[in-house]
Amino acid sequence: MSNGLPVSRLINVSINMSPLAAQGANLNAALILGASAVIDTNERMRSYGTIDAVGSDFGNTAPEYLAALLYFQQTPQPSQLYIGRWAKSPTAGSLRGAALSAAQKDITVWKAITAGSFKVTIDASAKTLSALDFSGVSNLNGVAAIITTALAGATCVWNGSQFTITSPTTGTTSKVSYATPTGSGTDISAMLGLTSDVASTPVDGIVAEAPDACVGIFLNRFANKFLGVMFADTSLTNVQHTAVAGLIEADQRHIYGATTQEPTALDSTSTADLASTLKALKLKYSFVQWSSSNPYAAASLLGRFLTTDFNGNNTTITLMYKQEPGIVAETLSSSQADALQAKNCNVFVEYDNDTAIVQYGVTPSGIFIDSIYNSIWFRNRIQTDVYNLLYQSTTKIPQTDAGNALIATTIEAVCAAAVNNGYLAPGVWNSGGFGALKQGDTLAKGYYVYAPPIALQSQADREARKSVSFQVAAKEAGAIHTVDILVNVNRG
Repeated sequence: MSNGLPVSRLINVSINMSPLAAQGANLNAALILGASAVIDTNERMRSYGTIDAVGSDFGNTAPEYLAALLYFQQTPQPSQLYIGRWAKSPTAGSLRGAALSAAQKDITVWKAITAGSFKVTIDASAKTLSALDFSGVSNLNGVAAIITTALAGATCVWNGSQFTITSPTTGTTSKVSYATPTGSGTDISAMLGLTSDVASTPVDGIVAEAPDACVGIFLNRFANKFLGVMFADTSLTNVQHTAVAGLIEADQRHIYGATTQEPTALDSTSTADLASTLKALKLKYSFVQWSSSNPYAAASLLGRFLTTDFNGNNTTITLMYKQEPGIVAETLSSSQADALQAKNCNVFVEYDNDTAIVQYGVTPSGIFIDSIYNSIWFRNRIQTDVYNLLYQSTTKIPQTDAGNALIATTIEAVCAAAVNNGYLAPGVWNSGGFGALKQGDTLAKGYYVYAPPIALQSQADREARKSVSFQVAAKEAGAIHTVDILVNVNRG
């Protein structure tokens, strides 16, 4: 059968695939920062889904592991955790080789080498290693030991999968280059996995970082990967905690958690403890938890609220009354509890009915942590959804009342999602009015979105292709924390 004329001569169909929607920030993961040298300053951060994976990298005694243990012990269990490297002390330059295959690890191959050689530059000094005799080694740790001796200062380590060469110095001049052949003997640069085509990028040494400077790096490189931030390190001073909290406050997209073990936090007359200091600053994007027994208690609180599924029905939570597995509940006097409450400091505390609860779930400003967390989600969701409306349009959103109505509808859909997850609820609007809304009106839906007519827009804004200014009234559902009950009894 011969081919006829193509139907496209008469009916031409073109398909335009819309781009994938932009993803919002990850609001269900924490970042734990620590000084352990497991992660270098080039890589900076790793993702973990289980405590076993953390233990495989850090062992079960490292501060990062101990904090992660509290994080993953929460119910429901968080699905993701990031651990990042803080350069608490100046770091050394290093070169991490490629992971070797089973064939490359074969010790019989290495034992056959009696005149191994390679070149590497360490701290601007070229080193030529030759006559490396591995005939007497029994494993690759022995290979690394021989190379370390030949380096005369620098070290070579085998970690079970790869070789790493580390400079003996620290700071910005501490550097290790890729390995190259010498042109004589048996070249082992490729066997070590240290050549430029397979090894990781050399990591230059850096000077020590202040905690807030370290956090600034993560906010710059990985801001959308995590929401909660804390340090797994007990050496931070109150001044350093305050500097980090100030940075997070200015960022307004994350929440900083700090644990204090200061006895003065329980003293109502003390004003120099961390909780008192942050309260005086009225910070909203941080929280402090007091714990006498665990310096990483804040990790448990992060693990609890970062499990919130904002796409579900009635899924938003309050931290009051929640549990902290792995944290020893405090036995406090009423005056001590009052002191913590006055300082807006959280605590996991025992009650006389054989229960223990998180109390109070607040930020230093007195605003509840869940309110701040929910508002971060709300802002991010509106930004992302409106962006995707513009981004995924195959033509354009017109600068007309109809175009602005599309944006308003998108905002309203986010508000409806906030009602569905329990963040917003119907209630009386107690602030100033706008549009058709007046103070004292009831928000029957829990929200009101107002877009002024396009005719009221300035010519300058029209020429700049701006939308009209949208205004949203949103009523938080809140949560009940305390109950007053008056009982009248009629006798006989």
